[in-house]
Amino acid sequence: MSEKKKLRKSLGILEVIGLSIALMAPSMAANINPQGPASIVGRAVPLAFLAAFIGILFVSYGFIRLTQRFNHSGSIYGLVGKTVGPRAGVVAGVSLLSAYIFFIGFCFNVTGRFIVATLQELGIWGENIDPGAFAFGLVALAIAIFVAIQPVKKGTRALLYIEGATVVLILITAVVILVKIATGSAPAGQTINFDGFSLAAGVPLSAGVLAVVFGFLSFAGFEAAITLGEEAHTPRKDVPKALLWSTLLVGTYYVFVTWIETIGFGTTDAGVEAFVGSSSLLGDLGTQFIGSWIGTLITAGAAISGFACLLASILGAARVLFALGRDAGVDTFSKVSTKSGVPTTAVYWTSAVALVAMVLWKVVYPNNSGSFDIFLATATIGTVLILTSYAFTVFGAIKYLFFGNSGKSTPKYEIVIPTIGLAVLVYVIYRNVWPLPAQPALGYVYTVLGVLGAIIVFVLAAPKFARKMGEALTADENLVEVND
Repeated sequence: MSEKKKLRKSLGILEVIGLSIALMAPSMAANINPQGPASIVGRAVPLAFLAAFIGILFVSYGFIRLTQRFNHSGSIYGLVGKTVGPRAGVVAGVSLLSAYIFFIGFCFNVTGRFIVATLQELGIWGENIDPGAFAFGLVALAIAIFVAIQPVKKGTRALLYIEGATVVLILITAVVILVKIATGSAPAGQTINFDGFSLAAGVPLSAGVLAVVFGFLSFAGFEAAITLGEEAHTPRKDVPKALLWSTLLVGTYYVFVTWIETIGFGTTDAGVEAFVGSSSLLGDLGTQFIGSWIGTLITAGAAISGFACLLASILGAARVLFALGRDAGVDTFSKVSTKSGVPTTAVYWTSAVALVAMVLWKVVYPNNSGSFDIFLATATIGTVLILTSYAFTVFGAIKYLFFGNSGKSTPKYEIVIPTIGLAVLVYVIYRNVWPLPAQPALGYVYTVLGVLGAIIVFVLAAPKFARKMGEALTADENLVEVND
């Protein structure tokens, strides 16, 4: 079968927005992420997510402005390569690729664990989670690979429907909980209050800031729509809209749902303790307020959301690898199927590398090799790597929009927006690596530094390679700004 190196345009805004929403996985995140901030600031989880929401809006400005001018399947690789330079572009692009590969591992384990949890709630699985989690993760990976090599419109539509259905289920549950509390029929006498939007007495502001760092991690992946820039019909209109609307919708959802979770568990010390100890916040609340069947349904929905995240990670990783391979002249990575119009070889490679990375983790850290350990490791490492690539992008946006030769004028006063976004990113990255944590988290830091160090050394040691990539970026029609 003959191959070509150009992706097929077939996507509208719904498919583009579906990838960003699926990679953020809001239905899954709302179940397992708020416990982190709650362990730091107690009841003030909604406040932490609100602040994180505002922070990601500052960060997204640079992405939105740049994608109004450029579209590239390499996402951050193309944007940073254009605005900062090819070497920086390669570092940022491979960081993003590495993050997506770690996210494949994260979603692999989350999906497997939630499938097992669903079976446990149905009484058809025992206490041993790990063997089943790995087996079901393998099945989910195989299905995700199969979907990923189909025409991309099918995969992105599937993402939107899968994640959308689970979010709707969660929102219906949240509304039922709110109505029961408002009408005085809550099972434990819970009442409506807005205590979650303020720090309790004795909780320092520094703790609140640290909690925001945890909340910020729930937005990782919002940029995924950019990888579909070469497959969208009108990328310079649809991709910026997708970035903005996915961020606004998911951010609003997080604030509302975490508020419901907070008042559902209660803002007392006992309520906060139960909140922190929950393995599925909305599943537990659904069981308490409605019935065990809804709790099981939400847990199953979280497994489905994990699968959507897995598919989104593969789709994004494959396109970044395709773009890097195309510009580097590596035919193995840059092949596009004439049948489906997608980079099928890149799909296989990124999925295989993610699987090998998980096996290596088990070998290197045998005492921390359970499905939860790998879930935590891949999530943390992937998030720090992706935030690093964000910092490159926001810096590039500042440089290009306000100090470069952008063909479209940008009001100078707007520089304050990406500057705040860059400061937020630097702080979040800093708090994730310093002070140095104890093992096994110290291994996460070393892995991030090792990946970034290897990328930088390779780029510096291969100037001809960087020059070749730069020439490809310069000649790329997707990175030529057109004045409308």
